[in-house]
Amino acid sequence: MPVPRYLGALLLALAAICATVSAAHTANRAGPAPGPSSTDAGPDMRIAAVVNDEVISVYDLTSRLRMVLLSSNIPDSAEARKKIEAQVLRALVDEKLQLQEAKKQNIVATDDEINNALSQIEKQNNMPTGQLNSFLKSHGIDRSSLLSQVTASIVWAKLVRRKAAETVEISDDEVDTAMSRLKEHSKEPQSRVAEIFLAVDNPSQDAEVRALAQKLTEQMKKGARFSAVAQQFSQSATASVGGDMGWLRPDQLPADLAAAVAPMKAGELSAPIHSGGGYYLLLVLDRRNGETGSSSQSDTIYDVVQVVFALPPNANEQMKRSAAAEAMSVRGASKNCQDMLRVGKEKGSQMASEGQVSASGITPQMRDLLNKLSVGEVSQPILQRNGIGVIMLCSKQAQGAAKTGEPNREEVFDSLLRQKLDTVSRRYLRDMRRVAFVDVRV
Repeated sequence: MPVPRYLGALLLALAAICATVSAAHTANRAGPAPGPSSTDAGPDMRIAAVVNDEVISVYDLTSRLRMVLLSSNIPDSAEARKKIEAQVLRALVDEKLQLQEAKKQNIVATDDEINNALSQIEKQNNMPTGQLNSFLKSHGIDRSSLLSQVTASIVWAKLVRRKAAETVEISDDEVDTAMSRLKEHSKEPQSRVAEIFLAVDNPSQDAEVRALAQKLTEQMKKGARFSAVAQQFSQSATASVGGDMGWLRPDQLPADLAAAVAPMKAGELSAPIHSGGGYYLLLVLDRRNGETGSSSQSDTIYDVVQVVFALPPNANEQMKRSAAAEAMSVRGASKNCQDMLRVGKEKGSQMASEGQVSASGITPQMRDLLNKLSVGEVSQPILQRNGIGVIMLCSKQAQGAAKTGEPNREEVFDSLLRQKLDTVSRRYLRDMRRVAFVDVRV
């Protein structure tokens, strides 16, 4: 089977960008990291790194750090920035290499592709046209940082597509073998696992990457969303889908990863695992009995409206009392979800939003809060990192447990191709790093 037929469906690198901002918008409802204060100095244009003949400024790094912290729901602190700064800078270096390679190969992201991607981000987050810019600005994120990430994703997908077309082929025999193996083991217990993979490119990085893995583990145990962290930090092909590897049998994982997953319960996060040239963080999303298809848990989808009145990072008690009073007034004037959204916007809240969230995709604290609310009930004012707000539960629906079933040929083909594309992408980027001149200044 020729590879190009399926690449367009699989190389959705933009999904990671859309999901990143979606996570940020959800985190915005649950409390995003604060933006810069009014006393912030102008852009810091010192050099953070030189990549061949192009510069990454400290301002570029700072803007991307804000975006990563916001979308990952990691509290913005000096300690958090120190822990992730090196990894974020490395990602910016890789992004610069991808853009340079695209220019060398005459690969471009068209205006239509970029605008469509940005428009899709707004649509997925129920933003009016043009609100994305103000959303980024309110959190101290330079729009060019998102544009660079979107553009790099588009051109890198095209580059990998070209490279894969030259080197990758998946035969009918491979698909047949994979399908036979799945059928043979279809009655064995399975686990739905999500991954974050942090590569160690050379031994000198081991301690740094291990420290990052430990820091991310700590933050996720405090409430940072695994899927958002995966989208920003994971170097596996599954990053674009929040690290979700799907349903797996023990024999489908490397032995050391399978051994780590075996004793874990649904919802449990592993400690960092050194394996395969880097560190893995694994989350068991669910388990099911292969013979019956029964899952250990089903997910719940909450339809909510939240209104938040923003507070600056250095808000005093009077400002907090004023925001709480505004939130209480919205609570008292709202009879239903449409009412609450309208009242919130009328009162000038820039963070009046509606949407659906899944139980598996929000923090335990938010899940507990929503489970205590009756449909149509509004919460008491909640102090969050970005302000004080209230949330109304519009509806909730339990999603049925997943059922087993033999995947079709296209699904098996997609799975095999995704694995090979991951290898192509890693090797391609590794080869570019080897010949590049990179001078890190911070």
